[in-house]
Amino acid sequence: MEVLRVLEAVNADTVPDSVGAIVVGNFPLTSGDWIAAHSHTHHQLAWTRSGVLGIAVDDAYWVLPPTRALWLPAGVVHRTGATRDAVLSSLYIDPARCAVDWTEPTPVAVDGLLAQLIAYLNRGDLADDARLRAEAVVPDLLRPLPSTPIDVPVPTDDRVREVADALLADPADARSLEAHARAVGVSRRTLTRLFVQDTGMSFDRWRTHVRLRAALPLLAEGLPVSRAAHTVGYATPSAFLAAFRRTVGTSPGRYLNGGDTRP
Repeated sequence: MEVLRVLEAVNADTVPDSVGAIVVGNFPLTSGDWIAAHSHTHHQLAWTRSGVLGIAVDDAYWVLPPTRALWLPAGVVHRTGATRDAVLSSLYIDPARCAVDWTEPTPVAVDGLLAQLIAYLNRGDLADDARLRAEAVVPDLLRPLPSTPIDVPVPTDDRVREVADALLADPADARSLEAHARAVGVSRRTLTRLFVQDTGMSFDRWRTHVRLRAALPLLAEGLPVSRAAHTVGYATPSAFLAAFRRTVGTSPGRYLNGGDTRP
């Protein structure tokens, strides 16, 4: 697969030589495709001009419509996929020549100017001085977003994992904790304890995170809030919006479109 071949080259510290600090790579991804966990020797700014990307780092998960990119520091192990057909456009930036010193994955707002600059740097006919001038503008356009990723810790206990797998397969599963406990052969009290012990979250909180994470790609693809909320198990849009704001700190619209997290 061409995507994997090129990514393997990047991973192996064979990013093509460039007069500047930035190399642009473009990788078509089909809906549902995920690139296996990997890291880069260069910093990466991952973005798509169309479609929706998903990037997972450990238990954290970001949904990236064209209005958002994700800064991944060199060495951070991550998985990248598409929830709708997309072209992953990545800036690979030499850490030794980078003015940005963010040490954690950081979402970035993408406006028209940054989008055009990425396309400009992707050109193969740029003169060296033009490329260097364009690259110098990039750090000034990286505006970090304060919204947080949605964490869904992966359980290791077999009984908790069975419940988790059922909810991941169908976030709208409305069964109670007691019903799930019966299904895996333990008491409600035992499953309650195991969930907190294994994930650091209560059953209800973990299920909320699963539902919100499942809703984000639907919203990014333009599905109305009412339909997305119902699809992931909420009876009303208001209940979904309240859960989203309580968990993420902002509304879905602001989260996806680069707004701030102020009420």
